Amino acid sequence: MFRRCCLVLFAVSMVGLGATRVGAEVISANAVLEKARAGDAEAQALLAEMYTLGEDVKQDYKKAAKWYHKAAEQGYAAAQANLGWLYAEGRGVKKSDKKAVEWYRKSADQGNADAQTNLGWMYENGRGVKQSDKKAARWYRKAADQGNARAKNNLGLLYQEGRGVEQSNKKAVGYYLEAAEKGFDEGQVNLGNMYKDGRGVEQDYKMAAKWYRKAAEQGNANAQYNLGLMYKDGDGVAQDYKKAAELYLKAAEQGNADAQYELGSLYLMGKGVEEDDAQATKWYRAAAEQGNAYAQELLGLRYYLGKGIEQDYKMAVEWYRKAAEQGIVSAQTTLGATYAEGTVVKQDYKKAAKWYRAAADQGSAYAQSSLGWMYENGRGVERDYKMAAEWYRKAAEQGYSEAQYNLGMCYEAGRGVEQDDKEAVEWYRKAAEKGNKDAKKALERLPQE
Repeated sequence: MFRRCCLVLFAVSMVGLGATRVGAEVISANAVLEKARAGDAEAQALLAEMYTLGEDVKQDYKKAAKWYHKAAEQGYAAAQANLGWLYAEGRGVKKSDKKAVEWYRKSADQGNADAQTNLGWMYENGRGVKQSDKKAARWYRKAADQGNARAKNNLGLLYQEGRGVEQSNKKAVGYYLEAAEKGFDEGQVNLGNMYKDGRGVEQDYKMAAKWYRKAAEQGNANAQYNLGLMYKDGDGVAQDYKKAAELYLKAAEQGNADAQYELGSLYLMGKGVEEDDAQATKWYRAAAEQGNAYAQELLGLRYYLGKGIEQDYKMAVEWYRKAAEQGIVSAQTTLGATYAEGTVVKQDYKKAAKWYRAAADQGSAYAQSSLGWMYENGRGVERDYKMAAEWYRKAAEQGYSEAQYNLGMCYEAGRGVEQDDKEAVEWYRKAAEKGNKDAKKALERLPQE
């Protein structure tokens, strides 16, 4: 996943203020307050920053907004930018994207690179202004030309995606590199992704690992996850499940759902960590609750089997459903079979047909064959031999022996297709070659050339 950086608060420069921190820290705060009350814009901005961050004073966004406003009205660019941030986030003031844009623009027009970057982000996301990738690119470029790493990263993404600019992976790499070399972690992750995928540069797993590592060392969860994957697969680094587990854990503890899923799988298999069903279930749950579809399916399986958790068929079905709704084919087929069999839930052929169809439409041969059976027998759908034959054919052409046998039966009986012993024999033979016993018996019954 490629990342763009969102809105951030900026540090206020204090060159020339002369505030001192000799003795008790409150003296420094009082000195700043005195200058701020006297109308010094820079002191007003610093006092606002102190209230924003809770440095030397109790955090108070309302007071921060008050002092940023005083400095901003004097034309102090950094204060204008930070006042815009307060409006965008709704801290200390009523949230207003329109006012955020107004203050960002005042600061950006003075050449403040951070405000230019945030204004670009507002245009990119259509907040407080009409969405415009071209205007986003324009403001990102102004900030990037001043060396702003966030802007370089975000402009790189626009080039990669071809939004507001002509698509160019090569230019994207160039901007990511500039951001990465300034130590910007998201730029390092994005550059790593380009090397891993071979976009705009020759594929190079070692270089990908290098940049992921730099970002991971800064605590970037996506980088930790990506580097963990490289250690798991041995791409660009020597395969090392223990290091993979360590990196996954760091990312997982920051809430990275993909890392939580991968860590759960390592605990399940006992690779890089001691095999532990409870830990596997813990991390699958963490990922599943964030919407990771693969984790949802596996958590459903954990509930079904009672591994690392008390067995609960109702919960198993619930988690399978969540995964199925996200398009996981195996979860859809499991739900279809569960409703068709009616052993752990009340039998419901309509629901079975619904989930078999969802999986069948994605190409699952098992689901296609099962849906064919439901049409043939009128279970959950109106009986339709022609539809049955069509679904059997889809599965049969993928080599699914049960469907090949059933399609042969359709041809032999003339159900849904014109009666044709020759075609029947052809499909029986295909199924028999895969070991289908019923197909072998059918071949003994029918004359063959």
